[in-house]
Formats: sequence, C-alpha cells, structure tokens
Amino acid sequence: MKEFERVFWIVLDSVGIGELPDAADYGDVGRNTLGHIAESRPLRIPNLVRLGLANIAPLKHQTPATVPIGAYGKGATRSPEKDTTTGHWELAECGWSRRSPFTKTDSRKN
Repeated sequence: MKEFERVFWIVLDSVGIGELPDAADYGDVGRNTLGHIAESRPLRIPNLVRLGLANIAPLKHQTPATVPIGAYGKGATRSPEKDTTTGHWELAECGWSRRSPFTKTDSRKN
C-alpha cells in the first residue's frame, strides 16, 4: 500500500447521506439528512464535491466529480450502538467491541 505523507480526515458529524442496511432496526428507514437538505435548497459546497461527496449518493443540484481529488466513503458503525461517541471511538480505532461498545477489547479479534 502506498504511504501518505499527510492525511486530512474529514468527518461530517450528524450529516447522514442515506440509510444504512440496518435502518429498519433503528427506525431510520428513509433517513438522508444531507440529501433532504440538498432537495430543499442548492448547497454551495464545491470543495466537498471536488473531494467526492456527491459521488457517495445523488445530491440534488450537485454533479459528482468525474475524477475526485480525494478518497471518499460512507461509514457505518460495527457496534450495535447508534450514537456519536461510539462512532468516534470506532473511527479512532479504540478497539471497542461490536458486542459491547463499552468493553475494551482488541479490535483485531472482532
């Protein structure tokens, strides 16, 4: 794998971009915070679009980048929790167990 001199990790906390496969388990069917905002008004987010934000899911008034200048993706937690803190722990690779996010374990075993 290519080594990077620097990484800028941008997390848009509470800016959902479509439901996850387990949406029905949490009453989240149809959730798409960013998509609904984009439907209600044109967003002026050219830098995020160039990085690849509109390549994750369709956003009204935005054209996906043909060649994004960044890596992009949509995250999903491994644990059964749906709170911001658990998501941050997982992003930081704190090793929280998918069975119990409050029990410290070696994440390589999960």
